[in-house]
Amino acid sequence: MYLTDRSAPARADSEQGRRRGAGHRVAPVVLVLGSVSLITDISSEMVTAVLPLYLVTTLGFTPLVFGTLDGVYNGAAALVQLTGGHLADRVRNHKLMAGIGYGLSALCKPLLLLVSSVGALGTVLALDRTGKGLRTAPRDAMISLSTPSEKQGRAFGVHRAMDTTGAMLGPLAAFFILRAAADGYDAVFGVSACVAVLGVLVLVLFVPGKRGGARPDDAGAPDDAGVVDGRPPVRVREALALLKLPRLRALAGCAALLGLTTVSDAFVYLLLQRRADIGDAWFPLLPLGTAAVFLLLAVPLGALADRIGRRTVFLAGHVSLLTGYALLLWAPATPALPFLVLALHGVFYAATDGVLPAALADIVPEQLRATGLALVGTSQALARFCCSLAFGAAWTVWGDGPALAGSAIGLLCCAAVAGSVLRPTVETR
Repeated sequence: MYLTDRSAPARADSEQGRRRGAGHRVAPVVLVLGSVSLITDISSEMVTAVLPLYLVTTLGFTPLVFGTLDGVYNGAAALVQLTGGHLADRVRNHKLMAGIGYGLSALCKPLLLLVSSVGALGTVLALDRTGKGLRTAPRDAMISLSTPSEKQGRAFGVHRAMDTTGAMLGPLAAFFILRAAADGYDAVFGVSACVAVLGVLVLVLFVPGKRGGARPDDAGAPDDAGVVDGRPPVRVREALALLKLPRLRALAGCAALLGLTTVSDAFVYLLLQRRADIGDAWFPLLPLGTAAVFLLLAVPLGALADRIGRRTVFLAGHVSLLTGYALLLWAPATPALPFLVLALHGVFYAATDGVLPAALADIVPEQLRATGLALVGTSQALARFCCSLAFGAAWTVWGDGPALAGSAIGLLCCAAVAGSVLRPTVETR
């Protein structure tokens, strides 16, 4: 069973599969993009690992203010994902748009050394996430366009595993820098900026761009970087026409519905620190637990989704997240609690982060692939932006326990609705 909407006949799919390569081999561009994401995630996760503690304990921000900034951090990406995806399809150069996004994020890292007010921090974080929003859909489109439809889950799993390796190394680097440097937070932000520049250089030098020429029989076919020649630019009305696809609307709607009750990672780590009485010095290592499980399971769960159905794995990931919420609410504060919660958090990401874009492979035409990915990603990111604001406000007014209980009840209801809505979109082999 698959979350699919065939946009091309089976013969076309088989021809594309032969053109892109068969078997279990992952396309080279997937590995190169995975390397870029690995390096970039070292940079970004260094900042993400220390940012909640830096804002709440060092700068003294309230949970509501932090929730607002965290919402900006995630919501800004949502507001520009559609722009990045559409422009990548329009100019037929996904590498260019991804490079602009990576470059903008790299420029923002050193600015964290210069700001401390809410407004300035919000602006820098918004610009950083704008870069993420610009690059996400074009990058995922390059992965999707270089992979046969029946191997999408595996390809995205490989990329996410490499990406998560960086997410593991980033908190480790932040942990050691904080212990070794006198001005720990400034050192973290400075090193993060240098690493981000390295990621941009790898993208520019090693990700293939436009081909100098194409064979006649390849006219209009995407190359490894997702660049398509010989076709007119994609117009806005063509992109908007994607909303007429019932299965795309269902997938985007369910992603948004579940995102409304998905508490941000930063809040999960703050709750876990309070619940398990974890010292501030160890706080940057909490994302490492999530990343380790994500790394171990991203490829196996991506391949499993290819076999048994992406809907099943996607919903199972949210059940794992719900179990983690339950442990934070009601489990005794034993030494095992942090490991259990972080493991369930990692399972959630392994079962959803790559499976969601993989589900779009047969729904969206190739020439609009980045736009389609951006539509679904935007709906999910905007929903999580709203969740961050609401959770921060609820924590400030009623406390962390009632706020998390409300999110858990909402997630249970939304998962039930999503399972029902997605059922008609499933194709049985």
